[in-house]
Amino acid sequence: MRYTLGKEEKLKSKKLIEQLFAEGSRIKSFPIQLIYLQSTYDAEFPIKVGFSVPKRSIKLAVNRNRIKRVLREVYRKNKYLFSENIHKQYIFMFIYMAKDEIEYADLELSFKKLNEKFLSKIKEDETKN
Repeated sequence: MRYTLGKEEKLKSKKLIEQLFAEGSRIKSFPIQLIYLQSTYDAEFPIKVGFSVPKRSIKLAVNRNRIKRVLREVYRKNKYLFSENIHKQYIFMFIYMAKDEIEYADLELSFKKLNEKFLSKIKEDETKN
């Protein structure tokens, strides 16, 4: 597995983003919320991902952009946790919910907790169907 976050892994399609917010499931692990949806698209990587920091909670664009950079870095280093254990294609949106900037180590812990919750939720959904 390469520790990169290339163009083909980023969620850019407006249709997919609208569908994600309309039909997606949510998981929270403060300060991050994950919205995910099983979807099909033309790419070899199983996950397309986007990052969002609301203007309502972080006022300055400089700070929002820094938080997004840190979120992308944490995801890039830990994406193998998400992609190793899934067999279908998903679209993700990570939303930052805190009112101020959180340390890198805390964000990494939050990502790992989100991964555990996500995988258990998927297994639960598969057993229902």
